[in-house]
Amino acid sequence: MIWKNFVVPVALLCLWGLQKEGVQACTCLPMHPQELYCQRDVVVIKARVVGVMPDTQGESGSIKYAIWHLKTFKGVEKLFGAIYTGPNSAACGITLTKGVVYLFMGRLQFDGTLHVSLCDFYQPWDALSDAQKKVLDRYGEGCECTITPCFSFPCCMTSLMECLWTDFLPGKLRNGVLQAQNFACIKSSNGCCEWYRGDVRPGKPPRH
Repeated sequence: MIWKNFVVPVALLCLWGLQKEGVQACTCLPMHPQELYCQRDVVVIKARVVGVMPDTQGESGSIKYAIWHLKTFKGVEKLFGAIYTGPNSAACGITLTKGVVYLFMGRLQFDGTLHVSLCDFYQPWDALSDAQKKVLDRYGEGCECTITPCFSFPCCMTSLMECLWTDFLPGKLRNGVLQAQNFACIKSSNGCCEWYRGDVRPGKPPRH
């Protein structure tokens, strides 16, 4: 696991900026990948980056990456041939590597193009845990649930439709099984929301 790759996809309070004529920064709030998945305008695909070029037809200076669309997990039924991002990190732009297969949770624009930023989820497919690859198809079952970040003890649930996200607690990042990389919060057969791992059936406690 590469920690840097984890920080960007879940938007762990990242502040990215350039010191140039004042402070410019890309500020993101903590978000579990499933929360992003459940947003209406988000398209989730698996794709290989095959090239990069400036977006000469746009006025925003976006970077255009040519991609080979391999699989759609959520979104419109079309094959995307490109994905767009900001021109630099201050504009929430990302840098992708040619030849690498990524999982993208990007945002569909009004013109039908797909955009991804530092505050969205993007990660090399091979860097995903086996459990996360399994639970991707279950993310949609938890869109009625609420994932609540817990930054310090004590953490208390306020609803049966809630899952506590404890990846930020002291020691969890170093020694624990991270919920953002291994679990989905889904509604189980008893009507409550709970953390689910790929090798555990809903309704049974997940193995942390």
